[in-house]
Amino acid sequence: MSTLSTLEKKPSKISKRPKFAVVRFPGSNCDQDAYFAIKNVLNCPVEYVWHQDKSLKGFDVVVLPGGFSYGDYLRCGAVARFSNIMDAVVAHAERGGFVFGTCNGFQVLCEAHLLPGALVRNNVCQFRCQYVNLRVENNDTPYTRAYQVDQVIKVPIAHGEGCYIADASTLQTLESSGRVLFRYTNEKGHPSPESNPNGSLNNIAGIANANFNVVGMMPHPERACEKLLGSADGLGLFTSIVTAFAMR
Repeated sequence: MSTLSTLEKKPSKISKRPKFAVVRFPGSNCDQDAYFAIKNVLNCPVEYVWHQDKSLKGFDVVVLPGGFSYGDYLRCGAVARFSNIMDAVVAHAERGGFVFGTCNGFQVLCEAHLLPGALVRNNVCQFRCQYVNLRVENNDTPYTRAYQVDQVIKVPIAHGEGCYIADASTLQTLESSGRVLFRYTNEKGHPSPESNPNGSLNNIAGIANANFNVVGMMPHPERACEKLLGSADGLGLFTSIVTAFAMR
């Protein structure tokens, strides 16, 4: 049963709409997916921002897309973290602006220390490209208000280094403060080794920073915004952002 807000059904009814920036790194391959979902499904203004740019002036939401930025040399996201645009991304986040990273974007956010922990090679040593089930852990955030707690959504993944790791203290902080937003589970919402596609600790699929304005997740909600693609469950994340922005 869908629990998405009325914004999903009638997105044009929201008058105060954020302007999105989709950052393009050399090797990004999900930037067009994000752009399409934001412009054509969400009906929000959006522009591409090149990695060599130094400003995000005029943008409200920054999206770091998936892909293989700089060929994943050194570590995934390690080179992209030093792109010119990342100084502006960090400043935007520190001002309280929304920053969302999916897949490689999540890796970049961790490398930039905007999110704790790291993403390492899948424990199965395989590239995983499939749909997964995610349980919504916290819906009291700007990114998840369109969902219900414990709701199970279906979203695709496509990664070889999506195993989330962090030290015990960091994990405890994330769990106790509600900063784990999505967790890998089976269709009934039960986390297990079998439902974990990459070996992430605590079956973690997505987390937020302490202020809940920066979020990263390995699955691709931008690829699950229309039922024609197999699932529209990812749209709730984007409609949540628009609603949160309108309420500011």
